[in-house]
Amino acid sequence: MATWSALSLQDAASPMMEQLIFFHDHAMVVLILITTSVGLMLASMFFNKLTNRLLLEHQTIETIWTIIPAIILIFIALPSLRLLYLLDEVNNPSVTLLTIGHQWYWSYEYPDFCQVKFDSYMIKTEDITLGSPRLLEVDNRVVLPMNTQTRVLVSAADVIHSWTVPALGVKVDAVPGRLNQINFQINRPGLFYGQCSEICGANHSFMPIVVESVPTKHFLDWVNSMSESD
Repeated sequence: MATWSALSLQDAASPMMEQLIFFHDHAMVVLILITTSVGLMLASMFFNKLTNRLLLEHQTIETIWTIIPAIILIFIALPSLRLLYLLDEVNNPSVTLLTIGHQWYWSYEYPDFCQVKFDSYMIKTEDITLGSPRLLEVDNRVVLPMNTQTRVLVSAADVIHSWTVPALGVKVDAVPGRLNQINFQINRPGLFYGQCSEICGANHSFMPIVVESVPTKHFLDWVNSMSESD
């Protein structure tokens, strides 16, 4: 059971990830139907004894096997295009997070709260506490309010990185000299882990991302404590 769960997508923590999972399931159903149909036709051809040595062409069959795949592609393409536009849409964000990738750690700033900025480094294996995931826990987590539209601005200071959190359906490149953005809303509290998904150098696999989703009141308390500590 653990092997199958490792191969599946993570549980969705945002409406966008729910839509991505729905599209994945939709595409898989189409693929399974195609594979089953083709397999049954091949099996019937192997085991029947019908032959037609004089059949050179058949316009009806050629028309059918051209039109049906085109219709199937339309059923896959339309939901895909809808998702592409939704992923790029920014809907009046209430909180903005600035993320800057470095070799090999992340820096975070909250432009709406001038004093809140910090670096986030991976915790070494010998320093992690019991129950914390190895190579994924960090010393400073990104804290964001749940049920709040959030915009993440992503850039890099040296090479190309990629800020990726699978449970949120988020993956955006951090390119030096360029500011990319992505928009999402977390719909439940919890810890959500990710990693840099770009091959950015020797320690590429050692710059994890941890997003902590909390109620709005707890988020404001955290912001106040961070401002006072600075």
